[in-house]
Formats: sequence, structure tokens, C-alpha cells
Amino acid sequence: MRKGVRPSIVPLLHSLDDERSQIKRVPFSSNACAAKFIDLLDSLASHADCSLWVEKTPNHLLYMPEIEACASDARFIHVIRPGEDVLASLVDAYLRFENDDAFGGGSVHWARRWNRAMQIHEACIGRANHAFVFLEDLIREPDDEWTRICQFLDLRPNTRLEDTCSQSIADLKHEPWKDGAISGLPRPMENKADGLFTSRFKRWLDDHLESYDDLRTKCLLLRSGADRRVRRPNSGSYVTSHPSSSMSQQRHCK
Repeated sequence: MRKGVRPSIVPLLHSLDDERSQIKRVPFSSNACAAKFIDLLDSLASHADCSLWVEKTPNHLLYMPEIEACASDARFIHVIRPGEDVLASLVDAYLRFENDDAFGGGSVHWARRWNRAMQIHEACIGRANHAFVFLEDLIREPDDEWTRICQFLDLRPNTRLEDTCSQSIADLKHEPWKDGAISGLPRPMENKADGLFTSRFKRWLDDHLESYDDLRTKCLLLRSGADRRVRRPNSGSYVTSHPSSSMSQQRHCK
């Protein structure tokens, strides 16, 4: 576990704590704090009669080895959309909320972060505990994509996406820019880039951003190859295949 983690984990432990499992002593080491954090989430999920829990934080992408070391059965879902759209959303949020901590740094900074994220995504293609969801596919074919996610997470195939969002997924007091995503359900993407970016800046993005289309094509080719491998000869039906082990981290929700 990286240095400086304990000061961040301690408030999380106390915020998740309840009367059923009061924390008598906060562990000193970061690894022990992380284990306690996971145990608390497991306990909360169990009390809620849920089979898994989801922790959605984009920066998890940078800490996957540490997460896997603490939760060996973790599964990761990479939710990806085009870099130009991501930068447009960041610029729009910065203009509306002027939050330097969340959105400061400038376009070059965020383009570099996007490129680093794309490199990490690509390195995870083909790993059994990683799944890729491209937002345009989820919006265009929500039923098919949701079925695939359920298979990956070992959820019942008849689980309805509309029935899974019973909890608030954002704290609007501290993150008011998430007001449009509070339902947790996919919705058509708003094209903010055309209204915010000049043609010259769009050309710069085209030249400097890692290719979203290339990454999506690699994932779709791998997925279609896996479908062909599990297809029963001369039958036209498919057998269900699950991964051996799991920009979200999952563990033990309905």
C-alpha cells in the first residue's frame, strides 16, 4: 500500500461504521486499514442481503495492483467514452463550478491523464477479472450490455438494470457536478465539445489523444473471438462462460 493512505482510510472506516460493528481501534498499517475497510463493506452488503458491493472511483485505475493485493477476488469494469467528450465535460464542469482541486490543471494536463488511462486500459485487455464497457454501446444497446455485465459479475440473468439503483451514487453536497448522473442509469451523451472547443483545438486533440476507436476495436475483436470459441459446434447455441476471478471495483448488491 502506498504511503499516505492511512489518513484517507481512517475517515472512511468511521463513515462506514455503524452500531453493529463499531471500530474499537483503527489499525496502524495501511494494509490493515484496507483489510478493515473491505471487511466493513462485506458486512454492510451482507446485512443488506446483497451478494456484492460496488466501489466507483475513477482513480482506482491507478491503484489496481494494490486493490488486487487486498481483494484477490476483485473484478474491474472499465467504463470508457471518447477522450474529446471527457475533456469537454471537465472544461464544462470547471466553468460551472470553478473547482481547481477537481478540474484544474488545464487541457494539456487532462490530455496526458487521458492518455495514461488509455495505456492502462489497453494493458488490461484479455484479463479475466476485467471487463470493458463503452458508453456509446451501453446507450445504444442497454439490454445486451447489461446482460454481459451480469454474466461478468455472476448476477442473475433476469436482474433488471432499473432495479439496481436503489441507493444514492453521489454526494451532491460535495460533488454537485454529478447532478445529471444521480440516477445511475445510462442516458444519451450530450455533445459539449462542439460548443466549447474550436476547430483548431479539436485538431490538437485528434493529434495528441490516444485512439479511443482503436481501443474499442481491440476489445470488440477479443470479445467476438471469445464468442466463437464458446460456440457449440453445429448447434447455433452458446454456452455461458464466466471469468475465473473481478474508471469500478466489485466484491460482494442485489
